[in-house]
Amino acid sequence: MNKSIFKTGLALLAAVALPALAYAQEKATIAIASIKPTPSLVSALRPDKKTSLDRIVESLDSQLVDRISATRKFDVVGRTDLNEVLKEQDLGASGNVDAKTAAKAGKLAGAKYLLVATVDDFQDYVETATFEGTGRTATKRVFRFSIVGKIYDSSTGKLLESANFQTGNDEFKQIQQERSYSVKDGELSDEMMVAVAQTSATRIATHVADVIFPPKVLIRRDNVVTINRGEGGGVAVGDIFNVFAQGEELKDPDTGEVLGREEVKVGKVKISQVNPKTSLADIVEDTGIDKGAVLHKVQPPAVP
Repeated sequence: MNKSIFKTGLALLAAVALPALAYAQEKATIAIASIKPTPSLVSALRPDKKTSLDRIVESLDSQLVDRISATRKFDVVGRTDLNEVLKEQDLGASGNVDAKTAAKAGKLAGAKYLLVATVDDFQDYVETATFEGTGRTATKRVFRFSIVGKIYDSSTGKLLESANFQTGNDEFKQIQQERSYSVKDGELSDEMMVAVAQTSATRIATHVADVIFPPKVLIRRDNVVTINRGEGGGVAVGDIFNVFAQGEELKDPDTGEVLGREEVKVGKVKISQVNPKTSLADIVEDTGIDKGAVLHKVQPPAVP
């Protein structure tokens, strides 16, 4: 083979490969601490309920890693050094990680971001009410599972976001109906434990991605936009998003801290198709939707 042709071929190959590599390296690195229930919650639970909670947490711990990875926005790094730091500070269960600890943990794990999630509430029991005068009784299943998730920028130790994720009676019934799982009174089946963990993991992962990398419009064609979220990215057909154009960078005049960017609402879209890496959305309202606009999901009204 002619050497000049060979070199030209290598150059062309590099030209094609380098952009792809650069794109792949744009993912952020995130470390995820092992999920723990708070000590006060553990001490308040009956032994049988503690077993149920342990199984949910165990499932959630592995599923959260999978769901974070499925957003396609992050490279998840190992936990060994991270957990040692949190254990050393005795903060793994409480979730009260300070800036110094967050920075140290992130540095040892080689991660830009640190996610610490703790379970702070778990209730699963049946209430029985007796109606006076009739002697009739009625039972009600009470279920509640609550997690506090905190996202840190480990390069600075700054807390970027703290949010509470709850699965209550309404969500519990929906999970049971959609998956046709049977449950005993006041006792979770193995399938329901996994289902609750899956629901919680998806919510946390979607929120983490939204905080660090809000969904954006990639391109607009007539009344349809393509956004940079697909399967595993927390979008589903029928979801509605408000669309915002980004303006100037906002800084706190007292501290100089960057607070984000100005956002001006320019419309609303509805997801019509979810693909592996992107989604299509129909424009519902439009006062200037264009490439680069940021999307924020419209949450459905709470069920009374």
